[in-house]
Amino acid sequence: MSNAPINDLPEAILSTIIGLISDTRSRNSVSLVCRKFRSVERATRTSLTLRGNARDLHLIPTCFASVSDLDLSLLSPWGHALLSPSASPTDPVLLADRLRIAFPLVTSLTVYSRSSSTIQIVAQLWPGLRRVKLVRWHQRPQSPFGADFDPLFQQCQSLTELDLSEFYYYTEDVPPVLEAHPNVARCLTKLNLLTASFTEGFKASEIRAITLACPKLEQLFVACMFDPRYMGFVGEEALLAIATNCPRLRVVHLIDTSSLANARGDPDNDGFTSEEAQIGRAALIDFFSGLPLLEELVLDVCKNVRDSGLALEVLASKCPRLRALKLGQFHGLCSAIGSDLDGIALCHGLESLSIKNSADLTDMGLIEIARGCCKLAKFEVYGCKQITVKGLRTMACLLRKTLVDVSISCCKKLDAASSVRALEPIRDRIQRLHIDCVWPREPHDFDLNQVNDDDDDDDASVVMSGNGNDYMDLNWSDEYEHRKSKKCKYGSDGDCSYTLPTNGYTNGNGNGNGSWCDESWERLHYLSLWIEVGKLLTPLLEVGLEECPNLEEIRIRVEGDCRGRQRPTQREFGLSCLASYPRLSKMKLDCGDTVGYALTAPPGQMDLSLWERFFLSGIGELSLTELVYWPPQDRDVNQRSLWLPAAGLLAECIMLRKLFIHGTAHEHFMMFLVRNPDLNLYLRDVQLREDYYPAPENEMSTEMRVDSCCRFEDALNRRPILD
Repeated sequence: MSNAPINDLPEAILSTIIGLISDTRSRNSVSLVCRKFRSVERATRTSLTLRGNARDLHLIPTCFASVSDLDLSLLSPWGHALLSPSASPTDPVLLADRLRIAFPLVTSLTVYSRSSSTIQIVAQLWPGLRRVKLVRWHQRPQSPFGADFDPLFQQCQSLTELDLSEFYYYTEDVPPVLEAHPNVARCLTKLNLLTASFTEGFKASEIRAITLACPKLEQLFVACMFDPRYMGFVGEEALLAIATNCPRLRVVHLIDTSSLANARGDPDNDGFTSEEAQIGRAALIDFFSGLPLLEELVLDVCKNVRDSGLALEVLASKCPRLRALKLGQFHGLCSAIGSDLDGIALCHGLESLSIKNSADLTDMGLIEIARGCCKLAKFEVYGCKQITVKGLRTMACLLRKTLVDVSISCCKKLDAASSVRALEPIRDRIQRLHIDCVWPREPHDFDLNQVNDDDDDDDASVVMSGNGNDYMDLNWSDEYEHRKSKKCKYGSDGDCSYTLPTNGYTNGNGNGNGSWCDESWERLHYLSLWIEVGKLLTPLLEVGLEECPNLEEIRIRVEGDCRGRQRPTQREFGLSCLASYPRLSKMKLDCGDTVGYALTAPPGQMDLSLWERFFLSGIGELSLTELVYWPPQDRDVNQRSLWLPAAGLLAECIMLRKLFIHGTAHEHFMMFLVRNPDLNLYLRDVQLREDYYPAPENEMSTEMRVDSCCRFEDALNRRPILD
């Protein structure tokens, strides 16, 4: 057998092999093998995100001639027009020519467009664009409706996809431009209008106009106004117009703007809103019947939709391709009476299901869903007040073969310990997990062997059968808990069997009577946490998540109002406890919904600089290579800024390779990062972004302006980088 090296392969075969590699870091590693590999890798790369400063023309690469998907939204100084003197002293015409030569085949583009002039220039550079994503967090300039999009529709006649999910615009901008360019509008297959900047979403008349102009849409994402108290609210007529005008739709997301705000609900609320959505069962049935190709549906209405079970049965029968479903404020999802499946449980093909604020969803409802939706790989439950650890644990048992992604949030009877305990049957299989860091009154009193005493349902009988005919009862009463373990079978083919523990729980030490006795979450690689401001993270390891040997990424969202709160009893939030996860390398620390005083804290209260010290203390003990950080904000002055204590603590993360800060900062604070000789060995990608609505128009004199940003980038680029 020949021992010829791989670089002796014909270039066509080598190009095919390297072209199959999609991971960016892997492709970069391939390009370091030899010059031949480098040239082949560069010639086969089709997607590229360009970072750096557009003023440095000589740094724009010219070896990626095959790139068709180009992202220019992260060019610095971030937020300025791409081809303007404020962003770069370079001649805009020369820069445009350089981009045209470097990337001649671009058909998919993402760009920060602060004004319509940017759109006009890029549309002239690449008139063959088919997919465009526009980004703008700054205020919309004063201009006629549709002025931002008119150049794009005029120049790019082949446009099929338009993404405005991160673009600051008015709802009135979209219908006029679609009506003015009917040929382009009729060719659109994807339209993403989910923008968090809206105070009010699209009205019913606007949705009718949009769908009428775009009959070939296959994917539609719209921020809606479902509140019937407002003129033009989205109701039955708008839903029927969508189904009638766009029968080819495969993906539909209709989300109320209040849900886009991402504010956490009240766990003590009963789950019913004071207003009813003007969407009845008959209208839902007609809506579902008109979309037979539907594969993914999100209906987050934020107003009561009652008795939805029968409509969901029609959804199951009329939309056989449905694989992903998210429902918000839908009640009566299934009756959970007897052994027959009904309602949402008849959606047998679902692989992803999210249920939000369903006030009457019970443990028996969860069990019926698990029996019927036996292919679920992802399950999210939010704001459901009646479900307990018993129902969720039984659901995990039934879906043990498939369920790998679970999110549990804002459920009154499911705190952190209960959520972890409920997922014990699948902890050796689960890959992604979100829980709320809501601790019992005394964190040191956690006992994973005990049933939650707050659970109201003392008895739950469950039908566990693939065909719904043969079943056995699981009684969670004290009498059942003292019985020996039983074998329970479930599955579409009847071959799924496992043993339930005698008490319904393992003891967390691997010596219980259940079949899942390994206490390690061996496949968990992503963990997401929500925690209230002022609470500590340190009890996390006590609730049963101490053994996560392969956890690579964690996201922590801190939410709450710091104003009026006293100093925390502890000096640090508790990030250092995460050092027990040996492979943890990526973190997203989101304090963007933490509100406080920037510089005007009253006597006796903490300003945001001290809160940042509290949050970030101990982060230097982690071996992080990537960190994405949203600083706390002072909404009264529209400021989200990095303060001195935070800059010093971030400089202690000597293993960092990428650092994204979603806010602004003083220049000398950022210089801490380049003055640390240990951090200098690895840090190579730093992004400073004001991506919150509305982004500040004029930065303060001492914060990161264009000149100071350029000086920081120069200092960053002068360092030798180990790779």
